[in-house]
Amino acid sequence: MRVFTPLLLAAAVCAGPLSALAQPGGAIVNVEPSAAQAGTYALEPVHTRVLFKVSHLGFTNWYGDFSGASGTLSLNSSNPSASHVEVSLPMTQVSTTNTMLDSELKGPDWFDAAKYPTAVFRSGKITMTGIDRATVDGELTLHGVTRPVSLQAKFNASGVNPLSKAYTVGFEATGTVKRSDFGITTDVPLVGDDVTLIISAAFIRKGP
Repeated sequence: MRVFTPLLLAAAVCAGPLSALAQPGGAIVNVEPSAAQAGTYALEPVHTRVLFKVSHLGFTNWYGDFSGASGTLSLNSSNPSASHVEVSLPMTQVSTTNTMLDSELKGPDWFDAAKYPTAVFRSGKITMTGIDRATVDGELTLHGVTRPVSLQAKFNASGVNPLSKAYTVGFEATGTVKRSDFGITTDVPLVGDDVTLIISAAFIRKGP
């Protein structure tokens, strides 16, 4: 499976005069987007979260997430609009803290993970909307259907991870998709059609 984000995400690379910040433990991160090292990056799955939120009967919002994301980022710090991101999510790794619901979501009435094991987001157009923010327009393939999706992305920081010693960049991204657009219509409208995506992604630099 190849994912969003993304998540979905690379688009948040921006330019502008911000500053380096000292973090607990002596780590130094740079919040200036233009200071991030250009190059190719791989998604770091352990510290990447892809969450979703959907209305349940109008009484509450139900949350869940996907683990095991993978993906790549081509980061162009001097021209963020030329960056590209691709993220994949394994549908078999959906989790809501309710094992019965998790099993239902993986089944044929919902994600049908046995038939469609991966969801993939590929960025297309990246439009800078601020010093550290961008709109990332791309395509999401989910449940065997490909549709355009727009994410609002924010650059968090870049720097050397003091634990792994890997050069890392981090982003946040949000967006909304209609699950019925992807053929997932079970219990609409009792269970909401609009699904909010919340993505926190870390990428590790692999090369130029």
